[in-house]
Amino acid sequence: MKKVNRILNDFGWPIVIGLLCALLIFTLRPQWLNSQWQAQIINSSEPTKIYLHRPASYALAVKKASPSVVNIYTQKILPGISRFSSGNLFQQLSNQNDAAGSKRKESSLGSGVIVTSDGYILTNNHVIDGADEALVQLEDGREGNIKLIGVNRELDLAVLKINLDHLTPIKLADSSKTQVGDVVLAIGNPFGVGQSVSQGIISATHRKGSGQDAFQNLIQTDAAINPGNSGGALVDTDGNLVGINVAILNPAEYAMGISFAIPANTAIKSFIAITSRGWLGIEANELKLQAAKSLGLKPPSGLVIKNIFPDSPAFSSGLLPGDIIVRVNATEIINPEKTMDMIGSLSPGDSLQLDILRNGKIKPVSIVAGVRPGIN
Repeated sequence: MKKVNRILNDFGWPIVIGLLCALLIFTLRPQWLNSQWQAQIINSSEPTKIYLHRPASYALAVKKASPSVVNIYTQKILPGISRFSSGNLFQQLSNQNDAAGSKRKESSLGSGVIVTSDGYILTNNHVIDGADEALVQLEDGREGNIKLIGVNRELDLAVLKINLDHLTPIKLADSSKTQVGDVVLAIGNPFGVGQSVSQGIISATHRKGSGQDAFQNLIQTDAAINPGNSGGALVDTDGNLVGINVAILNPAEYAMGISFAIPANTAIKSFIAITSRGWLGIEANELKLQAAKSLGLKPPSGLVIKNIFPDSPAFSSGLLPGDIIVRVNATEIINPEKTMDMIGSLSPGDSLQLDILRNGKIKPVSIVAGVRPGIN
């Protein structure tokens, strides 16, 4: 008994004092119990799992991803509009005014994501579709003109190229591993106010977009995506790319909490497909219906070559600006848009037989697709 009392006298008071000090500390500093990296034990029917809280600030993720997100400004040159005319006569007069050089410009905006250090950018096709002029602005304020490399209309993706130094390509996440409830950040240029960040979670995966033939593997998020965010980055809390922002559920009503992004894995596969396609070195536009009819084309359709790139397969084959492509591989051009997509889907080394109209005569031209310059 004396031995027990001696042990209590020697060790009891230090233990009691230690417990009281610990209780006092946790009473005065309760936030220690809620440290941002504190482990929590989740009790459920499943085996016990340990989860870590994410930090209260996502500044590091934004700092990492923001240099890779660009603002895109586009302009379309449209026919001039008279405020004194209407109806068919107005349209005829408008066409005459166009010939006289009466034009107006319509501006729009969007975002894009730098995916390679040599200046390749992913964005939405609808951001640059039909644009006559396009300008990219980086986070650091630098600006530059862009070149359209190719598009995937089905996914609403486009690849652009900018020639600037010291670019920061975005880091990629494995979007197949994203889960409902993951925190995500949307980075873009909403309403043209400048680069901005909104935060939310992944609300669902494998969603279908709008339209009959819409892509059916979209990421749904409640992060605010407004006009101007299109083509921007959806990143995880490490600043890695999860998806390319593409749409909101109802464009007429903003901030509804239902937005969509193309998964990063899908977008990068499309990027690789576009940049590894065969290259002819032509820029072509759809031949207007009236012009096709006046040339006696049946069906009244075709593609007008607008530009030929030097040292390209088209240049070597003797094609010239102004040539009108009327048949591809002996097939009449019925849908010019699909024909351009078909030409754009060639692989390097693929051969093509074109029938062109030049000076009122049909001329056959054989051409072999090459490799697009600057593609590694």
